Amino acid sequence: MHEARTGTTVSTWDEPLRKGPLGGRTAKALADKLDLHTLGDLLRYYPRRYDRRGELTDLALLREGEDVTVQAKVLDARRRTIPARQGRRRMDMMEATVTDGTARLHLTFFNRGSHHQNTLVPGRLAMFSGRVSTFKGRRQLDHPEYVLLDDDGLEGEAARAYANELIPVYPAVKGLDSATIARSVGVALDYSVDIPDPLPPELRADQGLLGVHGALRRIHRPAEWAEVGTARRRLKWDEAFVLQLALAQRRRQAGELPATPRPGADGCLLDAFDSQLPFTLTEGQSEVGDRLAERLDATHPMHCLLQGDVGAGKTLVALRAMLRVVDSGGQAVMLAPTEVLAQQHHRSISAMLGALGRAGQLDGAENATRIALLTGSMNTAARREALLEAASGRAGIVVGTHALLQEHVSFADLGLVVVDEQHRFGVEQRDALREKARNGRPHVLVMTATPIPRTVAMTVYGDLDVVSLTQLPAGRAPIATHIVPTSEKPHFLARAWERIREEVGQGRQAFVVCPRIGDGTEGSGGGEAGDEVDAPPEEAPPGARPPLAVLEVLARLKEGPLADVRVEALHGRMAPDDKEAVMRRLSSGRTDVVVSTTVIEVGVDVPNATVMAVMDADRFGISQLHQLRGRVGRGSLPGLCLLVTESEEGTPARERLAAVASTTDGFELSRADLEMRREGDVLGDAQSGARSSLRMLTLVRDEELIGRAREEATRLVARDPELKGHPPLADALAALLPEERAEYLDKT
Repeated sequence: MHEARTGTTVSTWDEPLRKGPLGGRTAKALADKLDLHTLGDLLRYYPRRYDRRGELTDLALLREGEDVTVQAKVLDARRRTIPARQGRRRMDMMEATVTDGTARLHLTFFNRGSHHQNTLVPGRLAMFSGRVSTFKGRRQLDHPEYVLLDDDGLEGEAARAYANELIPVYPAVKGLDSATIARSVGVALDYSVDIPDPLPPELRADQGLLGVHGALRRIHRPAEWAEVGTARRRLKWDEAFVLQLALAQRRRQAGELPATPRPGADGCLLDAFDSQLPFTLTEGQSEVGDRLAERLDATHPMHCLLQGDVGAGKTLVALRAMLRVVDSGGQAVMLAPTEVLAQQHHRSISAMLGALGRAGQLDGAENATRIALLTGSMNTAARREALLEAASGRAGIVVGTHALLQEHVSFADLGLVVVDEQHRFGVEQRDALREKARNGRPHVLVMTATPIPRTVAMTVYGDLDVVSLTQLPAGRAPIATHIVPTSEKPHFLARAWERIREEVGQGRQAFVVCPRIGDGTEGSGGGEAGDEVDAPPEEAPPGARPPLAVLEVLARLKEGPLADVRVEALHGRMAPDDKEAVMRRLSSGRTDVVVSTTVIEVGVDVPNATVMAVMDADRFGISQLHQLRGRVGRGSLPGLCLLVTESEEGTPARERLAAVASTTDGFELSRADLEMRREGDVLGDAQSGARSSLRMLTLVRDEELIGRAREEATRLVARDPELKGHPPLADALAALLPEERAEYLDKT
């Protein structure tokens, strides 16, 4: 570790607190209770907020509940013991009376009474800070902070400065209060005056940034609010710049890996497919297709994120990229998180290709390929056939679930991996499929139907080339969204079932979505990532009923409001053949209403479905509700989404539902989603097990700063890829990315 010295003091970011200036007892408490082990950990444990002692106030003007600071003289002080009672230990108590010459105020101190009695002797002048309360008709301060004064006291500016001093308040835990943390941080600040600054001097000068120790001193011991602002700006740069360095290094490393170019071929599958499309590609689909074609033709692997709103045509764009790879002699794989979605992709791709996807069959086109489906629950014969088609290369396109990741699955020439809803796959799972390529690394296209704010794209996906589909195909019907507040207007739910009956009466279809299955074994949805029981975004109040379940809602509807309607269930614990049969009956119009879990969230395409009721909608997040809503209105008929909830108006849950009801713009909703929920660690610490790397930076508010940090990091890595000329910065990067986290990012 790069060290800095001042006299005999050695300050390093990773210096253990137990060996530093703190006592062993304090260091142990910080480690055990706050997971703070090093000098850097403690210095970057920032205040949650700042309090002021309060305006300097005359005793006669004090009001109950106010935080005040007063200057007064001690009239008397007395100490007494409160006897032990049932459930409470004996306590030492000290009481004092003070005056400013016009009125009196009582002070109470619990424990350490002898210390306060020896300090607050009659006639002593001091400034006291605390919250005013009333006890037996008299005003008092309980356990106030105080500073002793000379007989002349503090006058004018000095008194106001003391009263207005900013007091840092740290996130505390039982047994370790904010004041103890503040004292520990103060010791660490004085000890670390020469700690190495990770940001290069030229960067600090260009951006007008403080030195790191000056920033730490201002964030922990600010003299005024302006100092907090300048300190935060500098410390945000630390987080943003080091993170962007990690991502810039990965982009550079990815550019040096070998891959087989996949340029396609004129007059083959892709051209034939385009010529038979019954519609014209949108401008956005054409532009994104050209960008993907350029990257597929490169000698290093494409690593691209394709994002787009619900219904923007991502699957079509991905299919055209897969056909280009097949035209180049390679194979393409589409990995889906659930069997329902994999089967949907297999059906839709087969339908779109038609004769071009039926090689070897009587009605197959001359230059056709084959499309194989591989899922974990297929029967032995079908599974063996799919494995053979993939290994032999007869299937140019293979669609499947986690079953594709198994060791015995192989390919003749894997050229492109398409991962749908990539956030539902673990790092190791995605990497296992990428390792199946024989000639270099395959090109990778990951897709998400949840639009991503720019700042998230620059951080979470900063090592990917992000392309966006923002234009919806012409002719898509609008979707109206309404909240059905059953606690305030219970009759609205009856009207919701009437609306579904009205749509069914006109030959249309509907979805009813519930948070869980309800078969008595709650948990995951039969191993399918898309059918997991969704926990409420915030804790449910004590005594709240369980979330509504598919099986119980299905029974109620069949016995009540939809008794004469063809209603079926769909969830992840059903046998695959049964799920497939439900979807086929729905697509063919033989089922009117499907009561489902979130297994239908993505990919399910039933153009005749026009209405959806989401039960306990407050149990879902903004992005998930937007995806669910996208299952209706997919044809020429307008869609209707009803968000059924018992949540009260004015609660965070209702705010989320109101946001969804206010717009169908997924990009706008993604930003609202980010603003309403905790950002979490952009490096995926939920999977890596490390603590959050972002303490000061906010993805919503710091978009401009993150953008500049990305530019500066890219330039620096281009000049000095290994950071050999910047040892403190290399140390900071190593601290951010120990070996296992670097491997995590590399696999992502």
